[in-house]
Amino acid sequence: MTWSWEYWTSREEIAGGAPPSFVKAVEDKAAEIVRAAEVLYLDGTAWQGPNPRSADMRVPGGMFSYTIIIRKERVYVLQITCLDF
Repeated sequence: MTWSWEYWTSREEIAGGAPPSFVKAVEDKAAEIVRAAEVLYLDGTAWQGPNPRSADMRVPGGMFSYTIIIRKERVYVLQITCLDF
């Protein structure tokens, strides 16, 4: 497996209606989190400990919530909140 990120349900359900520039900022930051998780956990499929707690990340114009599932080597974007409507 390789590390990646995805929306918890669908992009339309989570990001629908948000400005494209804001969604791009969320997706770029999610990719950064993936790179950090990849370095921190290396082979996530062999991980035996608990997953980290869900967290919030600020981006210009709002924030998003995400969680890391180490054994699946995935970062899931759970919710986005855009303040620039």
